[in-house]
Amino acid sequence: MRLNGKTAIVTGGASGFGAGIARKFAAEGATVMVVDLNTDAATGIADEIGGIAHRTDVSNGDQVAAMIETAIRQMGHVDILVNNAGITHLPAQMEDVTEHDFDRVFAVNCKSVYLSARSLVPHFKHRRSGNILNIASTAGVSPRPRLNWYNASKGWMITATRTMAVELAPDGIRVNALNPVAGETPLLKSFMGEDTPEIRAKFLSTIPLGRFSHPEDLGNAAAFLCSDEASMITGVCMEVDGGRCI
Repeated sequence: MRLNGKTAIVTGGASGFGAGIARKFAAEGATVMVVDLNTDAATGIADEIGGIAHRTDVSNGDQVAAMIETAIRQMGHVDILVNNAGITHLPAQMEDVTEHDFDRVFAVNCKSVYLSARSLVPHFKHRRSGNILNIASTAGVSPRPRLNWYNASKGWMITATRTMAVELAPDGIRVNALNPVAGETPLLKSFMGEDTPEIRAKFLSTIPLGRFSHPEDLGNAAAFLCSDEASMITGVCMEVDGGRCI
């Protein structure tokens, strides 16, 4: 029960890595607000773990502010924010990605981190404690071709994590990130373009441990970084990648 008595917001919490993190946090004693655009799926996870479901477009400032306000009102305070919501564009030459897809990737993957910080950091500063965990990607460390703008958005998140950690440390706020390798999540097909045994084998050949990451892998790593056991760790962007970035 490493998170006993803690409260957490997990964006993109209705599926994939977010659901794995939400489940693990609840198992470790936390009360979790499961945030997603998919209300039914968020409600399903929240009901399963005894949490709270909330629909939010994380790229919309008003909705993010309302999410934070609701979390504080319903849970009393917030200890942990996991910025997990993310999207990608389909594999393509960089010049062929549409402006719409580019804007959408950066709005969800980058702007959302700014918006959540803008709304929640004052609460953390008032409490002199808080924990932000950004879910970045190995794509920001060892990028694959044809996913250029997605790679760039995750590189942005890694730099933002380190910058936030340095600035917020004097206020007792820790900021870390996880860099997962491609996993068994709804985004996997988008990364690959199409899901075939041949393409899966090509992806797996780049992962020394020989498997995709699982939501449970991210949940375990997230629970550690957001627990008091990691109280001296901030600004770390930890690979959960089976050796992909070595």
